[in-house]
Amino acid sequence: MAIIARVLTLIIALLHAGFLVLEMFLWSGPIGQRVFALTPEFAQQSAVLAANQGLYNGLLAAGLVWAGVSGRRDLMIFFLACVIVAGVFGAATANPSILFVQAAPAFVALAFVLAARKSTSGAGAPSAQA
Repeated sequence: MAIIARVLTLIIALLHAGFLVLEMFLWSGPIGQRVFALTPEFAQQSAVLAANQGLYNGLLAAGLVWAGVSGRRDLMIFFLACVIVAGVFGAATANPSILFVQAAPAFVALAFVLAARKSTSGAGAPSAQA
């Protein structure tokens, strides 16, 4: 179960790395316009905001990679919870589909993290394994 939790966390990291690429580099081009249903004018006007949003997604991806590679349960919980909060907020304020694209996959990964056995070592301190 711990391995599945780590793999799912890394998959969520890949999703957010993809969001970074879409928002920072492809936003104004045909791919970004198609994915986000943007007019060329709006894509140009909002490119700086999208790049900023992409940077935040990249930072989430970095944290999720750190959490997944290290196997630290606390980091997985924190970064997955951040993704869920951002996804719920995005669904409520921007586009309801964000709930399914961003929040739901992170929720599934978080469920596996929480279900994984928490092993301990030494004097009750959590180990590096999820």
